[in-house]
Amino acid sequence: MPSRPGAAPPLRAGVPGLSRVTGRRGPGGGRPRRGRPRWATRMATTLSVVVLASAGIGHAVVSSIESDITRVDAFRDMKNRPAAGHGMNVLLVGTDGRERLTAAERRDFHLGGAPCHCTDTMMIVHLSADRERASVVSLPRDSYAEVPARTDPRTGEPRAAHPVRLNAAYAEGGPNLTVSTVEHMTDLKIDHYVEVDFTSFMRTVDVLDGVRVCTPEPLKDSYTGLDLPAGTHRLTGGQALQYVRSRHADGASDLSRMRRQQRFLAALLERTTSSGVLLNPMRFRDVTRAVLGSVRADKGFGADELLDLGRAMRNFSPSSSEFTTVPIAEMAFPVKGIGSTLKWDEDKARRLFDALRADRPLAAPHRRPPVDRTPTVEVAPREIRVQVLNGTTTKGLAGRVDRALAGLGFAVTGHPADAPVHDARRTVVEYDPRWDRSARSLSTALPGSELRAVPGQGPVLKVTAGTDFKDVRKVKVATPPSSDAPEVVKGDEVVCP
Repeated sequence: MPSRPGAAPPLRAGVPGLSRVTGRRGPGGGRPRRGRPRWATRMATTLSVVVLASAGIGHAVVSSIESDITRVDAFRDMKNRPAAGHGMNVLLVGTDGRERLTAAERRDFHLGGAPCHCTDTMMIVHLSADRERASVVSLPRDSYAEVPARTDPRTGEPRAAHPVRLNAAYAEGGPNLTVSTVEHMTDLKIDHYVEVDFTSFMRTVDVLDGVRVCTPEPLKDSYTGLDLPAGTHRLTGGQALQYVRSRHADGASDLSRMRRQQRFLAALLERTTSSGVLLNPMRFRDVTRAVLGSVRADKGFGADELLDLGRAMRNFSPSSSEFTTVPIAEMAFPVKGIGSTLKWDEDKARRLFDALRADRPLAAPHRRPPVDRTPTVEVAPREIRVQVLNGTTTKGLAGRVDRALAGLGFAVTGHPADAPVHDARRTVVEYDPRWDRSARSLSTALPGSELRAVPGQGPVLKVTAGTDFKDVRKVKVATPPSSDAPEVVKGDEVVCP
């Protein structure tokens, strides 16, 4: 029999008593407004509820918190489900709900564009049967997925199995189809479903007086407004929003973003457990009110489960948690009508999910430290077709850029040409949104370039060289680890030392 429904486990990380390092304020120079970060922030706030529940403040308080949770029937009429394993599996989902932001909030936090009504990111949190370990597996949003055959509940008509990007399953069939698709892909039974809209995230971070993160290299992303120099920073709500949303701080895009999200999750829980929240009823009340206003969960996610799991997890140490991403075989797997997707490594993914089913730890005893700081990209240059244009009055510039990109391995046309206008100050990469990862990879090789989506352009990317062009930058492809096991980090390895 599966475990009783419950919340995801807390992942306590870090050490108490750390000094505060104050970072910059959010956009506009003032106290950040409430906003919506991307997925891991939403997951982190949900997980922190379990930590808070361990304070022993009482069933009545937690019961009142439970009333703020919206219920969904995520397991309705599901058949032919995988067999239950050992421990508990929680599917944590964050959705793109930017339509609830004000125009000012969208402007301040670089949240333009229409919402996709899809899942932004997913994570499977596995809580061991003895409640002494939590394993978090990130599922990339652009993963190639096959939605299983089903009867459409709106029309009553049968729908055949068909391919999608993983984040589109939610738009097509909500929580129910999302759970079905993940179970179909992983052969892992999902015990509980938690979905978090991130309206209150920034306020939660501010209630905790910020969260500390470390970055060995500067992080700058014009799309989110992120601008962090190398070092240690205490992020306020606005900065935290930018930190976890950024997909353009480096060429690895979603893969690097997921790693930052995992780091922030560990840091947020370290802050929660070391800031006195668990011992202060008033702060407990303030934080939980900020956290649960927009949580949706399956019907069994209740006060009893929050308290039981919270108490079981009080003795967690940083090394009790581990993080990884499902192994990837192809970073740019083309699918007709969908575009570029991420193709899982079937053998390695199967071993990963077998380990979760058997309740085995994922982390190897030792990790090899990184030695190469060359920027990583998701798509190999040889797979990216490029046409180069000269947007300036400098003769021969397009040819120089064309040859430089060819030297890095990009599939240039070899026929550079003049652009219609010749006053371009900034180098621009134009791309069809279906080839967005290719565009980000190319942009990484062109430092300072601007990405500009052009729907319907097709697979050939267009580079218009501006007067800011100086040189190209060598890149390398982000590839899965060469060993049979996925790269796994422990909680004490992703918080500030």
